[in-house]
Amino acid sequence: MDAFNLTDKVALVTGGNNGIGLGMAEGLAGAGADVVIWGRNAERNESAAESVGRHGTRVLALRVDVADEAQVVEAFGETVEAMGHVDAVFANAGVGAAGTRFDEMTTDEWRRIFGVNMEGVFWTFREAVRHMKPRGSGSLVVTSSLSADLGFSRGEHYAATKAGVRALIQGLAVEYGKYGIRANAISPGWVVTGMTDAFIEGDQFESVVKPRIPLGRWGHPDDFAGIAVYLASDASAWHTGDTITVDGGFLQR
Repeated sequence: MDAFNLTDKVALVTGGNNGIGLGMAEGLAGAGADVVIWGRNAERNESAAESVGRHGTRVLALRVDVADEAQVVEAFGETVEAMGHVDAVFANAGVGAAGTRFDEMTTDEWRRIFGVNMEGVFWTFREAVRHMKPRGSGSLVVTSSLSADLGFSRGEHYAATKAGVRALIQGLAVEYGKYGIRANAISPGWVVTGMTDAFIEGDQFESVVKPRIPLGRWGHPDDFAGIAVYLASDASAWHTGDTITVDGGFLQR
């Protein structure tokens, strides 16, 4: 199992202070990685750093809004300065749709989603590639969504970003494979997080959606610890350009 050992590796997780990102960060630290958490909420950052730090590895939490290019560039530089290098970058930070009808959607609402879910990924990965390319290795991972596979009423802009990052991943895998850089996407199903718990555990979802999940339960952030470790580790050394669905079998029904 040495291939899964992340000792001496450094992993950056954007949006790593809660939800799926925190589940990834916990898994990465548990496998021996030093972890850097980027998040907008200072209190959540501090709480996440304390939790992840219990695994005994180095943890750095930075207040970063990935929708701000200057903040991303500065934070990546600070990350490298503090940790020495970065081996894996998980572009997980994201914002959800407001449930607005498409014909009533404002340009500001459209750009709010794209600013974080698309441009934030672009800037994060651009800085990561600039760092990884001369080192000759690295793993890029983005959090996509089943909304890229299914029609998402009142969330077309959100789904567009989640489909878009998959195309980005495929291009990065082709362009930078010769530099030893791998690029993959994770596509979660219905997961109970701070973004979804207000509706996912409601009566309608419990009666209509949950029965469609073959494994019979909602996902939880810690369900993404293992896939994060795999994609950051040498165990996935020949795995690139892929979207890995983690949804309890939902898409198969």
